[in-house]
Amino acid sequence: MVRFKIPQSVLVVIHTPALEVLLINRADAPGFWQSVTGSRARDDEPLEETAVREVFEETGIAARAGVLRDWGLENVYQIYPRWRHRYAEGVTHNTEHVFGLQVPAGTEVRLDPREHTGFQWLPWRAAADACFSPSNAEAILLLPQFAE
Repeated sequence: MVRFKIPQSVLVVIHTPALEVLLINRADAPGFWQSVTGSRARDDEPLEETAVREVFEETGIAARAGVLRDWGLENVYQIYPRWRHRYAEGVTHNTEHVFGLQVPAGTEVRLDPREHTGFQWLPWRAAADACFSPSNAEAILLLPQFAE
């Protein structure tokens, strides 16, 4: 049985108290820098659980050790054609729920090389400029409003 992605996802802006933002480089799209993203594993999975799981899978960071906040923002966007095959036929849009995760400076990052090939910590404005996704860049630009 083919298992399609659920078109409900999270975007987690991981940052330090000094507003340095973690960006990771996609393995399947070199040069595509982004924050942690990922789809719900099941329809009834709480979004916070999705965020915690995706942060750990993609970076090795235990989100509950930091300060995880639901920013109460949603982005609805058209799924890039190159990734539509991952979704059921006819699914063209995804709803992304935005979270922030504050971690201490120097937090260790362990990437899954099948998903990401590199990471960098950048000041928030530079991180927004480096993102390939407009919704990701917009979320990072809102960071000062949501950070402690």
